[in-house]
Amino acid sequence: MGTGQTVAVFGAYGHTGRFVVAELADRGFVPLLLGRDAGKLHELAASRPGLAHRVASVDDPASVDRAVRGAVAVINCAGPFASTAGPVIEAALRAGIPYVDVAAEIEANVDTFTHYAERARAAGVAVVPAMAFYGGLGDLLVTTAMGDWTAADEAHIAYGLSSWHPTAGTLASGVVSRERRDGRRVRYTGGRLEYHVDERDLPTLDWDFPAPLGRRTVLGDFSMADVVTVPSHLSIPEVRTYMTTDAARDLAAPDSPAPAAVDERGRSAQTFTVDVIVRSGDTRRRVAASGRDIYAISAPLAVEAVHRILDGRTRTSGVASAGEIFDAPDFLRALSAHLSLEPGHDVRAPQFA
Repeated sequence: MGTGQTVAVFGAYGHTGRFVVAELADRGFVPLLLGRDAGKLHELAASRPGLAHRVASVDDPASVDRAVRGAVAVINCAGPFASTAGPVIEAALRAGIPYVDVAAEIEANVDTFTHYAERARAAGVAVVPAMAFYGGLGDLLVTTAMGDWTAADEAHIAYGLSSWHPTAGTLASGVVSRERRDGRRVRYTGGRLEYHVDERDLPTLDWDFPAPLGRRTVLGDFSMADVVTVPSHLSIPEVRTYMTTDAARDLAAPDSPAPAAVDERGRSAQTFTVDVIVRSGDTRRRVAASGRDIYAISAPLAVEAVHRILDGRTRTSGVASAGEIFDAPDFLRALSAHLSLEPGHDVRAPQFA
């Protein structure tokens, strides 16, 4: 548990930011509420008496420096991360404090690894991007499935979502990513990220998720942040991610509603299963995790990361993904209140329809 340490949350009033604030408080940390919108920030602060709040803009580096002053770490929940990650990382490096974000934007995560690896390592500061449902959880599961393997031929990460009602932040980040890709698709193949133009629909296959989800049709080449986090530290030349077709349709629908809270914690009714297969030669290993609400689960992921960094339970410094910097199996066990793990069930090789 936290010991009254102050952790800054940039974008505290956003959908995921509110979950992070609540998780920090529940675990004994003192959230410091940061954001760009003074009105939303004041409204959140009024609902949480006793918590300090500071307005900061990524366009004003001095304001971000002032905002994180006195904090022992900062969690960035404010997308699009193409705009916010760099300035908040810069402030964290100047302050000498760890940085964690929940970015699902592939290009923003590439930027973090590309531009800050040397500086963060030299400063001895931990910078952990994509410490969330997309990017972080998949990386932890792949690393766990690898076990004692030092390399594998393929990693497959299938997302079985009962639905996907996107937040405004998800939609805004998606727009930025599409603009940066200029209509191209992205995949990790042959040991590198590849951008390509393909007018055909994404391929589909039937994926046998663990019970009770069972067999579902998924889209192939539905690339998520795992194509950055996993190969950042694991020798796997092919990293492929998949999404249930129903959830993909929800995301693409112009009238798809935002997540609706159905419990006292603010979680939606959405459920998920993330099913991972890694293959080396003819041997396959598998592990899966199930839970509820892809946005809510990002909070314990990010807060557990901060807790472990502050406790010194890390394997490296600098820019690192979840699976590289933490003991992945132990990290997942620590989230047993939020995730159900199912290791080692029978596997079959994915085959496109």
